This record gives sequence, structure tokens and C-alpha cells, in this order.
Amino acid sequence: MVPAVSSASSSGWAWKNKHVCRTKHDVPPHTGGLHARFRKCSHDPSHFRLLCAADRRYRNPGRRLGRRAAPGGSGHRGRHRDAGRFGDPEAPWPFPVHRITARLPGQLPVHPRAGQAIDRLLTRRHPRVVHVHLGAASPFAWAALACARRRGIPAVATIHSMWDPVVRCMYRLLSRTGHGPAAPVVVTTVSRSAARLVRQALPDLAPRVIPNGIDAAWWRTRAEVERQDGRVHVVAVGRLVPRKEPMELLAALHSAHTRMSRQGTALRATFAGAGPSLRPIQRYLRRHHMDGWIRLVGRLQPREVRDLLSEADLFVNASCRESFGIAALEARTSGLPVLAREHTGVADFVRHNREGALCGHSAFALADEVLWLARTPGARRSLAAHNWETEPVHCTWPVVTDAFAHAYDDVAR
Repeated sequence: MVPAVSSASSSGWAWKNKHVCRTKHDVPPHTGGLHARFRKCSHDPSHFRLLCAADRRYRNPGRRLGRRAAPGGSGHRGRHRDAGRFGDPEAPWPFPVHRITARLPGQLPVHPRAGQAIDRLLTRRHPRVVHVHLGAASPFAWAALACARRRGIPAVATIHSMWDPVVRCMYRLLSRTGHGPAAPVVVTTVSRSAARLVRQALPDLAPRVIPNGIDAAWWRTRAEVERQDGRVHVVAVGRLVPRKEPMELLAALHSAHTRMSRQGTALRATFAGAGPSLRPIQRYLRRHHMDGWIRLVGRLQPREVRDLLSEADLFVNASCRESFGIAALEARTSGLPVLAREHTGVADFVRHNREGALCGHSAFALADEVLWLARTPGARRSLAAHNWETEPVHCTWPVVTDAFAHAYDDVAR
């Protein structure tokens, strides 16, 4: 099979003869399905390269085209390879990472002359395939896609976001100028919900659905933990940003906790993650006197997340714009019931009353489902038993990497 170069939003990979070049704008320290995919899909790290526009705030060693910060704080011309133990979910990157950065206000992960730098790298490396990873707005990835088309290099474009009406309109306009994903590439999405929105914007496209992957054996180590009290433990893991809707989850938990307390039962909750919504969350907790039963633990490493899931009774993903939901997949694989929204990417691996529950897009619907699952331990045990006994095979790495290998082969023919 043909190796490929892959890119996410603003990063990219390049490989010679058998090489794949990936492009993405923000790599470490972000975590999620996309970043796990970079590590796992590079089954032969020597055949992959990653291009990204991550700014200096990430403080992660990496290869940059241009000035590289030295340990003392000054910079010099040069290149540096991120390397680590391949396959370890907490290890550094096991392949070369090229960082294309610029000094911009707000440390934005974009570069005003990204096309020139990407062109130079593609000229040197002659990749067989360029794999571009797209978010809602991904100028770095667009530049990589344009460079690949200009040089006649086959490309795969993976869409990782749910396109809202404004974004769909933007991509329709881009496709008419020849700079969008309607160019001659193989287009993939991470879920059926994301694919549906892409088809609404670009009816001529028929995107393939290739989900994010998971190491099922690594997550399926859940052991029975002795409960410290009789409270139902609800866990949420993810970035604390508005589109993940943490405030809606807080409102739902507050409503469910109030109604449960009247009957002598109670909830406790743990939020794992960091982001700009942290301060509003802290203010909400203080204002509603919820800081005694909701714990904010910050960003956790994968092993810490696995330990947290082993102590939980229920996992909740409150986002109505979730394109996939890798944390929900990890929870489902570890044997935990999952509550999420209908018509999101989570619905690809969580069915209502099978692996968990799917609710409507209102805070009231979310609160009602939290309340029902918290009050019904028999239902939780049944869902957990099903999740423990079954494996989300279509989301395991052998299936995902094989699907991408076929996409690389198809586009390179």
C-alpha cells in the first residue's frame, strides 16, 4: 500500500517514494482523536512527516522551518526532530515535525507565507501523498492543499469539525474558486454527522467516513473501585471551550442535583480539562454553591484519564457540535455508560439504551437524562456490562489505519 503524508488543520507530512506528509496548525500539547491518529497512523515513522503552525506557547521541541527557540531563549536557524517511544500515548512525536511559525498577535497558529515554506518542503521531500486535516477554518491546511494540487501531488483531506451554516457557505465559495476541498482529492470525515454537513455544503462530494481510532486493549482495564459514598459520580473530559458547552452541562447537573437531593440522593462530578471557559465555570460554581460537589482537576494525561474513568458511574459529553468525541469513545471502551447529544459524532458509536443515552439539544433534555441515569442504577449496570462485553471494532486502530491506507492507494492511482 502507498504511504501518505498527513496534515491536520495546519500541519502536514511528507515522505519520499513511500512518504506521507501531514499538515496541522496546532500540535502538542493538545490531545484528542486527531493527535492520537498522527501517532498511530504512522505505523512506519520513517515514512511520515508532520507540518504544523503551532506557535511558541506550546513549548514543545519540534522541527521548524525558520527560527527555532534554543533552551536559553534565543533562536537560530536549524531543524529539530521530536522523537519518543512509538506507540506510547504519552510519548513525544515518533517522526519529524516541521514547525512553520510566525510572530503574530495572540500567538495564532497561522503563517502569512505558509505556502512558500510548504512548497520548499514538498520540493525537497517529494511526498507520494499529502494528507490535510481541516477544521472549520484552516488557512494553513488550505495552503498545503493548494501546494499539493499545484505540484500534482495526490491529496487526502480529512474534515474534523461540524460545519455550521457560516462555514458551509464559506466552503461553497472556496470550492468555486478551486481552493476548497472540492478540488480533486479524496475527502474523509470523522463521523456520519460531519459528512452530512459537508454534503449540504458541497453536494458533489461523497466523503468517506473514517473515524478516529482507539487502542481498545489499553482502555479496557476498568476494575471495580470501592465507592467512598453513595453519590453517583459523573465525569466529563475535554477542552473547556464554549463549543464544548461546559456551561450547559453545569446547568444540567445543577438541575439534576437539586431534584435528586430532595429524595435523599446526590451527585458528584469531575471535570477534566483546561481552556478559556475555566474562569466562567469557577464563577458559576461559586455563585450556585456547587464547588463542594463538582471538582475541576485540570488537564490530565491519558493514564490519569483512564484512572478517573475507573472511578466513575457515568460519562457526559454535552456538546451539540461534537464531530467525533474521542473522550466519549474512551469512556465507552472502558465500560462506562455515555450520555451525549443526538445527531453528533458520538452517535456513531453510542446508541440510545445500548451503549448509553442520546438526548435532545436543550439543557432540560440533558438534565432529564442525567437524572434518569443517576436514579436508575440497574440501567447503568446494564449499559456498563454491554460496553465491557463489546468492543467498538470500527474505531480500533487496525480498522482505521487500513481505511486510510486504502484512501492513500486510491488517490495515488
